[in-house]
Amino acid sequence: MRRTPHLSALLALTVCTLTACTLTACSWGGDQDAKDVQPPTAPRGITVQAGSATTAHVMWNQATDDTGVTGYDVYRGATRVKRVPGSKHMVDVVGLKPSTAYTFTVRARDAEGNVGPAGKKLTVTTPAAAAADHEPPSRPGSPRGAVEGSRAVRLSWGASKDAKGVASYEIYQGTSKIHSVDGGEHETLVTGLRPGTAYRFTVKALDAADNASPASRAVRLTTAAGRDDGRATAPADFRAKTRHADGAYYIDLAWTPPHTGGAVAEYQIHLDGKTATSLVFGGTAPREKATHSFYVGKEPGDAHRVKLRAKLPDGTWGGWSAERKVTTG
Repeated sequence: MRRTPHLSALLALTVCTLTACTLTACSWGGDQDAKDVQPPTAPRGITVQAGSATTAHVMWNQATDDTGVTGYDVYRGATRVKRVPGSKHMVDVVGLKPSTAYTFTVRARDAEGNVGPAGKKLTVTTPAAAAADHEPPSRPGSPRGAVEGSRAVRLSWGASKDAKGVASYEIYQGTSKIHSVDGGEHETLVTGLRPGTAYRFTVKALDAADNASPASRAVRLTTAAGRDDGRATAPADFRAKTRHADGAYYIDLAWTPPHTGGAVAEYQIHLDGKTATSLVFGGTAPREKATHSFYVGKEPGDAHRVKLRAKLPDGTWGGWSAERKVTTG
């Protein structure tokens, strides 16, 4: 004869089953359903260089995100022209028109598709086209290099020759293009390297018709071991003094820009441990000696600490200058 389960056992089983269902339902509606709605930050350190009459080289620094950046969108004006993975921080934009001004910016994306704000807009003008030019520039000559601490090297090379003129020089680390400079420059500072690491660099010249020269002789360098204080990329001979004019006090600054292979147009000024202002030189930025003055107040006897650093051609920040102490009055 079949036995009927005891009523208490059936009740216990029912309660356990309902409890399990309730707990499972809670887990379905909990944090696992939380969606990432926080967009990445805007990419900083954007630089743009015309590579030829029809190309532009765009670079930027890594953006940040609470769950990680998965890609970047590069815009020409309001049009997205490139989409690259999050591990890539540079791209060549092709199909441009000669002698034309273009504005570029970059946005970061995360895994949920959140798109961050646009970085700083930069405008570049492509050079004039060289009609029926099929002759590449000559090979860049006499490449040289020097280690600048544990995270940077300085490269220089002899000018290439071209019937129509060199539009730009492309710098390669191994087989990867890492930087581009104007055809009138024959030196550059490469940053963002690893301490105690061996590198191989070459240079190619590019003309306005996109003809590329053979690669230069390779330069092999090993960065210094240990921590880098950034001294090689810092402004030198930094001086500061106060000045009283029209009932107010100002701090006058003077310094020698770091030698980066290009003009340094942007600086960040720190006053008393905080960012005071960003200085951007319009037109032609000074290369040998730079000066700047800014307002600090009307009270005499105020003590201040001031220093500054430069934005390098690859978009990264260089090392800090020496810190100077000044007192108004």
